[in-house]
Amino acid sequence: PEVCLRLEVGPSAAVHSPLAVQNGFLRMLVHSYTAELFLSFLTNLGPFLEDEIIPEVIPMEIEVMDAKITLKDDSPRVYPTSPGPVPITLAVDHVIVKRRDDGVFYITGQQHRETCFLLPQHSPGCAGDIPQEREAPVECVAVAAPAAARGLQLKEVPELQRELQSMKIALAEANMDKARLLQEIRKYNPLFQL
Repeated sequence: PEVCLRLEVGPSAAVHSPLAVQNGFLRMLVHSYTAELFLSFLTNLGPFLEDEIIPEVIPMEIEVMDAKITLKDDSPRVYPTSPGPVPITLAVDHVIVKRRDDGVFYITGQQHRETCFLLPQHSPGCAGDIPQEREAPVECVAVAAPAAARGLQLKEVPELQRELQSMKIALAEANMDKARLLQEIRKYNPLFQL
């Protein structure tokens, strides 16, 4: 993995935030990071992060690109016949974590325009280099319905929308019931398949 770390303190850090002049500004870039972590490691990390002293807020920006973290559950199995949990892989294409003067962390994704700005000028991937094609205007022709039929259709729209909404709710409830039943069945038979 490639890691770049930069800490600015003093008047030059005022560009980032007013608090950065006093406490500093931390900028970190992590690129192509791959790791495998056990969930017990993450759950036991809490006591090490606790502190009796309230830390000073340091404004920062952490940028993570092309990272892949695999989480493996190493807790004891509830059912001995269970094949075990499947590892979870978290792939991060490009994410930016910013901490501002208020101490709150903000997570944002990279904007396409900014990605383009970082590409070389003659790169075909940049939207500024691709000539934009203009499409011919499309004409729409509607067939006029009789006035009585149009009035009937306008009255039916809200009713149909209410029916659609109630059907969506019923479908979601049915899917939750199905998932709950499958989970209950798999407690007794872990190899059960539909």
